[in-house]
Amino acid sequence: MNVNKSEKKIVILSGAGISAESGLGTFRDTDGLWEKYDLNEVATIDAWHRNSELVLSFYDARRTQVLASEPNKAHYALAELEKHFNVEIITQNIDDLHERSGSKNVLHLHGEILKGRSVLNDIHLYPINGDIKMGDLTPDGHQMRPHIVWFGEAVPRMLDAEEIMSHCDILIVVGTSLNVYPAAGLRYACPDNSVKFLVDPNNLPLGDQQFEHFQGTATEKIPLLVDKLIQEFKNA
Repeated sequence: MNVNKSEKKIVILSGAGISAESGLGTFRDTDGLWEKYDLNEVATIDAWHRNSELVLSFYDARRTQVLASEPNKAHYALAELEKHFNVEIITQNIDDLHERSGSKNVLHLHGEILKGRSVLNDIHLYPINGDIKMGDLTPDGHQMRPHIVWFGEAVPRMLDAEEIMSHCDILIVVGTSLNVYPAAGLRYACPDNSVKFLVDPNNLPLGDQQFEHFQGTATEKIPLLVDKLIQEFKNA
């Protein structure tokens, strides 16, 4: 049965917290990846130049972890939302769980772990399901690297994300601490009259932004929020 979509545009800004419930570790949690690795050794452009093999092995392990994970209830609920509204997801996550749950319009701010690219440019991307080793070359003859935006590199799709945000009627922020910039600043690109929801187990400092807080985990609260929005659409 086809559903007439609402004209309202919903933008989801998602972060590591939504994927953590699928078993993918986060950097910011006390038991997260920050505790096991020095970010300066594995997640910066300087680290790549200093010890490329270590960086590749770190992301090879993360790729294996992503491939073994599955979307959770929050991912599937957001995909369901797309059947009723004009939905775009801006994610800080490098996994493909949004796509695997059925979401079609996903912008990855920080790259995608299942893709690689040449060390010289990020224009041509190549699917990667296994490991990347030193000596693995792209068709341009240069070393393959993960398609990841490392600390110290520009975020190339920020302008695209800001454009999406500027047309937002409803914003849902989920799974992000809103501490990592420039991504955290995207919420300020929303129109002042947009409706804003925050899904997070913690109280986060949001300044003068007017968020309705659904306090709890993504798998607990996203399905409830999606049902709320769909019911409001049906009753409109």
